[in-house]
Amino acid sequence: MQPLTAAPDHDALTPEGLARALLRRWYVLVLAALVTAAACYPALRPAPRYQSSAVLVVKPPRTDNQPNQLTNLQPSLAMVSYAVVQRLQSPAGRAELRAAGVHGTYRLTPRNSGTSATPYYSIPTLQVEAEQPAPADADRVVQTIIAVYGRHLHALQREQGVPAATLLTVDLVNRPGTVALPPNRTRALAGVGLLGTLTGVLAALWTERYATARRRRRPGHEVSAPHRTP
Repeated sequence: MQPLTAAPDHDALTPEGLARALLRRWYVLVLAALVTAAACYPALRPAPRYQSSAVLVVKPPRTDNQPNQLTNLQPSLAMVSYAVVQRLQSPAGRAELRAAGVHGTYRLTPRNSGTSATPYYSIPTLQVEAEQPAPADADRVVQTIIAVYGRHLHALQREQGVPAATLLTVDLVNRPGTVALPPNRTRALAGVGLLGTLTGVLAALWTERYATARRRRRPGHEVSAPHRTP
C-alpha cells in the first residue's frame, strides 16, 4: 500500500475556480465597489485647470536694408531658437526653470511653418504653454519661461562673442492668454473604475488564498485524497 498524500488543489488555476473563489468572497468585491463609487465622486468634480499660451519670435537686428525685422526671419534663426529650447529641456535647464518658479505642466513647442512634405522649422517662433489651477499662475509660469528663454538666448550669443549691435532679440507674437481646460470626466471615470475593479479582484483572491492557508494549518485538518489500490 502506498501512503495517501494530499492532492494539489488546482481548482483556483481554472476559470471556474477563480469564479467560485470570487463568489465566495463576494463581500470583498462589494466593499471594493463601494470604495470605487466613493472615489468616482471627485473624478466627476475635478479641480479646474487653466492653460496659458504665448508665441515668441527670435528677431534679427534692425538694419537700413531691413527696417522691419519680421521680414528678415531666416531658417538659421530657427536653429538658434531650437538650441535655446534644447538647453531649457536639459536636466540643468529644467532645474533652472524650477528654481525660477516654473512648476506643473508646461511645453515648449517650435512652430512648424512648413507642410508634411517640408517638416522643417524655418521660422524662429516658439509656442510656450503652461497649465495651472489658477489663471494668474498659468500666466506667471509662461512669462517666467519667456524670461529664462531670453536670458539663455543672450548668454548663447555672448558665448559666441556676438557684438551688441547685432544681437538677436526676443519679441512676442501673441501675448499670454488663458483659457479654461474642459475636464475629461469620461477618462477619469474609466481610470478609477478599472483600478477599483482590479484592486477588488486581487483583494478577493488574496483573501481566499489567506483563508485557505489558515484552514490547512489548523490541527486535525485532513485533506481528502483519491483512493489508491496497492
